[in-house]
Formats: sequence, structure tokens, C-alpha cells
Amino acid sequence: MAAQSTLRLSPADRFSSLFDHYYERLWERLSRLERHSPLSRRTTQLLATLALSLTIIAASYGGYNFYRRRRTEHDQGRRLVRRNSGLKGKDGERTIFVPYKSSTAKVTIRPTKQSTFDAHRRLFLRPPKQTGMESGVPPTNIKPGLNMAFLHQFGALMNIMIPRWSSKETGLLTTHAIFLLLRTYLSLVVARIDGEIVRDLVGGKGRAFLLGLAKWLSIGAVSSYTNSMIKFLQSKISIAFRTRLTRYIHDLYLSPQLAYYKLHNLDGGAGQGADQFITQDLTLFCDSAAALYSSLGKPLVDLVTFNFQLYKSLGPLALSGLLINYFATATLLRKLSPPFGKMKAVEGRKEGDFRALHARLIANAEEVAFYAGGPTEHILLDQGFKELRKWMEGIYKIKVGYNMLEDFVLKYSWSAFGYLVTSLPVFLPALGGLSEEEKVTPRASATGRSSYEESSADVEHLGRDPEQSYSASERSGGRMKQFITNKRLMLSLADAGGRMMYSLKDLAELAGYTSRVYTLISTLHCVQSHAYHPTRGAYPELYSMTDVQGTLQKGFDGVRLENVPVVAPSLYPLGGEELIDNLSFIVGPGDHLLITGPNGAGKSAVSRIIAGLWPTYRGLTSRPRQIGQDGIMFLPQRPYLSPGTLRDQVIYPHTELDMRESSSGRHTTDSDLQTILS
Repeated sequence: MAAQSTLRLSPADRFSSLFDHYYERLWERLSRLERHSPLSRRTTQLLATLALSLTIIAASYGGYNFYRRRRTEHDQGRRLVRRNSGLKGKDGERTIFVPYKSSTAKVTIRPTKQSTFDAHRRLFLRPPKQTGMESGVPPTNIKPGLNMAFLHQFGALMNIMIPRWSSKETGLLTTHAIFLLLRTYLSLVVARIDGEIVRDLVGGKGRAFLLGLAKWLSIGAVSSYTNSMIKFLQSKISIAFRTRLTRYIHDLYLSPQLAYYKLHNLDGGAGQGADQFITQDLTLFCDSAAALYSSLGKPLVDLVTFNFQLYKSLGPLALSGLLINYFATATLLRKLSPPFGKMKAVEGRKEGDFRALHARLIANAEEVAFYAGGPTEHILLDQGFKELRKWMEGIYKIKVGYNMLEDFVLKYSWSAFGYLVTSLPVFLPALGGLSEEEKVTPRASATGRSSYEESSADVEHLGRDPEQSYSASERSGGRMKQFITNKRLMLSLADAGGRMMYSLKDLAELAGYTSRVYTLISTLHCVQSHAYHPTRGAYPELYSMTDVQGTLQKGFDGVRLENVPVVAPSLYPLGGEELIDNLSFIVGPGDHLLITGPNGAGKSAVSRIIAGLWPTYRGLTSRPRQIGQDGIMFLPQRPYLSPGTLRDQVIYPHTELDMRESSSGRHTTDSDLQTILS
């Protein structure tokens, strides 16, 4: 049997050892006192004093340790920020420190596991010989809109944004839902208090009026806090969604399969650059997805709650009219709604194209300057912006007519219909339901007369009988309270219904953003797993991405090519151009090989094939497994300067963290680097 662990008996420091020593002595003394007089007052006082002293000492020591850890972490963070470094954890986990206000903040980055990518691949890749929704995965080029493809794409992205029920995002959504329900309840309370205030004001009840006003102000303070928390939580949800998606995309984009190179030079599914997708489109998608929870979920809860309250107050006829109005409005707006999803997707693509023109000019500024091509680039930039401007102006023109129809239907026609519904208890009391005051007044429920007739009769009897005058005033105040309450509910209901109808347009725009983000992640999965399939009904072109039959072997002691055609690839699904036919050679350790030829002959192409940037269409390519000191080293044609310090430039692609971890080798300290540079 294994020996019992003694870790618990070994004090961590001198203070803990001293604390244990005096604790044992005090406990022995207390035990002796307890044996002599178990219930003595002195023993009780000593126990209480001991407990209080131990609590104070433990709290002070814990606070001191907490302060010391925070101070150490703060100093470490400032040092690592200056050195552009971090800390390595288990399973590739990294801890970095970023500047925050006047201090630093610790950020832990956990890489996405390969098993997660494998599980998500079925959500983003389309199997061969199946298109549309037959396989459950829609094609990425389907028209963006409110359809089954949008539901699939949004559900696939939700698997990334909310990976499990115990995640941080689930807690944020739950808290957000609680505040949304609280806001609905507060709307009901405000509607009831509004009715009471007007009733007391009409009835001349000053004390009750002031009390109701105080209630209204207190509820207003709670409502203001609730509204602020709803907006705050919505922003937190958006940031949480963006964090999940950004890290997921970065892990795919910067994978060992060189997706950041192949995405632009071999695939072409992301257009001219992924920067527009990762920065702007992803942000718009996360903001829209976070707002959808409140713009669609809360109005739905409000509709159910307020309709139930109005059913109790106005009767089944009013509820039936409201439901018919909702259905007719939704049908009308759905039929006349422009394809906002498609327009947003095209707008995002044109924004990316215009951004790519500027990025291309920045990357090739020296070449353009030597050629004096400024005027030509000016024309290209103006042309790109002109296309974007025309498209956006077209969207705005389409929105003018739709917004006019939407505002008229949701604001004015719904308000008129609301006044019509709230008038039912006045003109048709038998069909419009009864208020609480009318239910407790036998005369009001027995006469069955209209509200106008009862009011006229009450006026005739004023001055004759004080009791009848009081009853008339009470009924008038009750009807006023009911009308104000119903009006408030109708306003809240109209607001909820309006937000529901507005959310149809928001859903269409969300479909466009979803299509863009889904296209990027789907393309990255395709590049990582090389899941290229020929177009349905067509044969693959020669030397296309669907015609890769060669092998790249890693682990060979040297460099070897056997019958490898050197092909300059084209964007999928086009075929590449063959530069060299069936190249074969072997370079062992210590050997030298010089490849000469004119420009465009394929000299650099050989290095790209060996490095894995270009595919091996036929034959076998072998190379060492490692890249760097213990393997093979590639030097690009143009120098690259990474952001950071001089140390970062010298040790690139390694980081300062990698240098510190390999401190047992050579050239791993700043002094060694200075010796090399001197």
C-alpha cells in the first residue's frame, strides 16, 4: 500500500510553522481546561477570544498573500509587456499581459483543440455529390436570406460562440434573459400605476396621488437600472461572441497547414482578403446576433404577456382583432420587404474590395512609385469607391419607400387600431370585458347600458343624492384608470409589435452577415482539410485543387523530389500552369544544389513546393520534419520585419518566451544576441 502523503503536515513557510506551533499549544491548554471544568465561563471566553484572534490573523495573512501575489503578477505583467512576451501553460495555453488603463491585465488564450475542428467540419463542409439541403449542409454560394440555409449557418456559428452549457456566454445570456423578463414585469407595474395616478388625480385624492407618484418614481429608478443593464449585458454578449469566433478563426487561419497563404493564393473563396471578414464583418455579425436576443426574444415575451393582460381587460374580441392585425402586418411587410440579406452581403464584399485596393497600394508602394503609377492607382481607387457608393445609394433609395410603409403601418395604423380596441369597453361593454371597478359595482354590471348613458344618468342625479354622486365619481375614476392602463398596455404592445416587425429587417441583415462569416470559416475548414471536390456535372481540370495526387513526406533526412511537376497553381476550381515537367533530384546533408534560369522558369516555385505552399500535384516530395535549426530553413525573396523589438526581429519566428524556455542551449540570452550582432 502506498505511503500516506505528508504534504499537509509540512508548513509552506516560517509563519505557517509558527502559527501551527502556537495553535497546538493553545489547543492543548483548552483541552486541559475543558477536562477540569467543561462548562466554565473562562473556557467559553477563551474559546471565543481564540476564534476571533485566529480569524483576524488568518484574514490578515490571507490579505497579505493576496496583495503579494497581485504585486508579483503586476510586476511580471509590466516586465512581459515591455518584452512582448508571455507565459506558457499546459496543452499550448498561453498567458499574455496587455496594457489596461495605468496597469496591465492578464489574458489567458486557450487554443482550439483539433478534435473540436474535426467535430465542426461536418457543419461547414459540403460532401461530394450532394448540394442544397440534402446533406444538411447548404452550399456557401447560396443566396443570403431568411431560409433553411440561414438557420443552418447560424446554428453552426452558435456551436462556436456557445460551446457548452457551462460556458461564460450561457451565464451572460441567462442574466440577460432575467433582466428582460424583469423589464416586462416593470412595464406591467408602470401601466397599473399610471392608471392609479390618473384615477386619483380625477378623483381629487391628493394623498393617494402623491403616494402613486412616489411609487412611479421608485419604479422608474429600477427601470432605468434595468434598461442600462440590458444594454450593458448585450455589449458583453457581443464581445464574448466576438472573442470566441476570433480565436477560433485565428487558430484555423494560422494553422500549420498555412491557411493564411493558401486562402488567398490557392482557394480564393474569401475574395481578395480575409481582413474584411475578420475585422468588420465579424464585428457586425456579433453585434447583430447579440441584439437579436433582445430585439426578438423580449418583444415575443411582451406580446404574450400584454395580450394576456388585455384579454383579461378587454375580452376575446379585442384579442382576436390584435392577432389578426399582427398576422396581416407581418404578411404585408414580409411580402414587400426587399432582400436586405443579399444587399448586406454584397455591400460587405464591395467594402472588402475597396479595402483590398488600399492594402495592395500600401504593400506595393515602392514599385508604384518607381513606375510613377500614382495617377493610375488614383483612378483604380476612385473606381472602387464609386462602385461602393452606387451600391450604398441604391440601398438607401430602396429603404426610403420601405421605411415609409413600415413607419405608417407600425406607428400610425397600429395606434389607430389600438384606440379602436381600447374603446370597446366604452361603446360595447358586453363584448369589451369589464374592469375591476365595474365588477364590484352591481349597478354597472346589471344595467348593461353604455358608458355614455350611465354618465348622462349620473349627471342628472348629481346634487340629488350624495351616495349616487359618490358612486358616479367612483365609476368615472375606475373607467379612467382602466382606459389609461389599457392605453399604456397598448402602447407597450405596439412598441413590442413594432420591434418584432423591425426585427424582420434585422434578421435579413443578420442573414447577410451570417453568410459572410460562415463563408470564411467554411473556406478555412476546406483549406485545412483539403476538402476540394469537382463541380457537379463537370470533370476536374488538370492541375486544379481537385486534381492533387502527389504526396508531401515530412521526416526525410534531406530534400528529395521524384517525378514532381512544377506547376503554378490557379485559384480553385481553375487548373494551374505547368512550368517544369517531372522534376527529380536528391539533396543530402552537406550537399549543395544551385538552380538557375530566367524569370518565371520555376526557380522559386521549387522552394514553394518543398515548403508546402504549393501542392505536389504528382510524384513525391520529401523534406525534414522540422523547420529551423534542427531541420530545413527557408529564406524568402523579400525581407520581413515583424512588429516588436530588435530582439523579436533577430529571433523571429521564435518569441522571447521560446528563447527563455530553451535557455540551456546557445544564443538564447540577450548577451548572446548582442555578441552575434556586434
